[in-house]
This record gives sequence, structure tokens and C-alpha cells, in this order.
Amino acid sequence: MHPPRFIIQTKPYEGCIADFAEAKIVLFGAGYDGTSSYRPGSRFAPNCLRSETYFAQEDYSPYFQMDMKDKKIHDLGDVDIIFGNTAKTLQRIEKVAQFIVKSYKIPVCMGGEHLITLPIVKVLFEKYPELHIIQLDAHLDVMDNLMGERYSHGTVMRRIYELINCPQRIYQVGVRSGSREEYQFSKEHLKLFPFDTKTFLPTIVDLKEKPVYLTIDLDVFDPSLIAGTGTPEAGGIFFQEYIHLLGELAHLHIVGADVVELAPQIDPTNVSTIVASKILRELLLII
Repeated sequence: MHPPRFIIQTKPYEGCIADFAEAKIVLFGAGYDGTSSYRPGSRFAPNCLRSETYFAQEDYSPYFQMDMKDKKIHDLGDVDIIFGNTAKTLQRIEKVAQFIVKSYKIPVCMGGEHLITLPIVKVLFEKYPELHIIQLDAHLDVMDNLMGERYSHGTVMRRIYELINCPQRIYQVGVRSGSREEYQFSKEHLKLFPFDTKTFLPTIVDLKEKPVYLTIDLDVFDPSLIAGTGTPEAGGIFFQEYIHLLGELAHLHIVGADVVELAPQIDPTNVSTIVASKILRELLLII
């Protein structure tokens, strides 16, 4: 099988040494930020995440005692985004995800804004009708529309809920921002674990042997850790809490994942990108 013609070849993610045929995990970038409503710039995240790995980190994780070189990961490249056309961009991301999933591999996407999650979940839901979603995020993202747009980074989880058409399948973890209407919707239709990961941890056992998609909006982390994101919110989680959570999630059947909303140019210290790169590395290791 050949990847869709609108994949842009890039310098591969450090440690991803497997050919596509032998890989079990396929990484790709979807740098779209066309609906960002506050601070854009996540279009630059995929290549910044890649380049940072060459200088800021080793392949070995002392947290999980695993090495990137021992993982069968292939970096496919980036989706060639059509800026100004959200519908066609989502179609392209969906086709890339279809190519990966039909090749019996696990897609892991580097966003881009949070809307890029929707087409990937759509593809995985077609293969796994019992799909469950874990959302690490500062925001609920269940608005019915944002500034008149139904497809937006602020509406993505509402569209995903409508797609899977089943209550209590979306787990919202670390959330601390949203409108009164959004909170009401999430409490009625989704599973809400606000502010941190502690109350969510006992629930993970219920997800064992179920197909799980993990979406990580980097604004779930405290802005003192990651300032370079589009909509930072005070009071987020920290890295050690994340590592503890990953250790628990490692026992699940994760069929896909993404890391979204890094806006690297907002943080001139580059610390946000360095930390985000580490967040992505540890995620890849536990899948």
C-alpha cells in the first residue's frame, strides 16, 4: 500500500527507525490551526516536536525502563493541509488515518489544534464500534458551535459524542474550563473528572480490554509547565502526575492517540516544545 499523495515527507521523529511495513505504531503530523479562536500557531508543532528530539532528550525512558529504539514506530510525515478549507483538511486527515488503520497499525497524530482528533476517531470508530475516548484537556470542548462554526477546536468533543452516539463513552480528565451549558451537557452525557487525574484513576480498570483512543490537549498541563499553547488555563496537572497516569493506561488496549495544541512560537524559551516532546515520547513507549 502507498500512502495518500498528500503526505509531505519530513525528517523522521528521532528513534523511529522502523520501516512502514514492520512498524506497529505510525506517527504523522496534522498541523492545522484554522479554527483557533485565541492564540494560533499549532500548525508549526509537528516539525518542532520532531526537531527537538534530536537535541533535548535521549531515547531511553527511566520512568518505564523502555527505549524508543526497541519500539517499531514509523514516522509517515505530515498531512498537506489546505488552510482556509476545514472540510477538505478533515477529509485529508481522515484518509491518512484510514491508510494507517487499514494497514493494521496504530495511528498517533501530532496536532495541530484539537479538531484534528475528529477524523481520526471517525476512522477508528468504524473499526472498533465499542471505542472509548480518554480526553486529557483543560476545556470541555462540547460547545454546539463556536462563533457560528460547528466544526472547531471548541466543539470537537460534541461532534465526537454525536458520532459515537452512545453516552458515557468519553472520559474528560483534568478539565477546569467551560460554560455552564457545557458543564451541564458533560455531566449528563459524558464522564467528567475535573481538575486532576486522581478521581479518574480508579475508573481505568473499567476500560480494560476495551478499545481506547487517548487525546492529549497540552493545555491540560499547568501553564507554568507548558506556556506555548493556544488557550492556557491555570491549575493544570504536572509531569509526574502524567507519568503516573500513563503507567496505569499502559495496561489498556490503546488503538490510537494524539497530542494537540502545542503553539511553539508562543514560548520563546522553547521549554514548552521540549516538555511536549517528552510527553509524546513517553506516550509512544506505553502504547
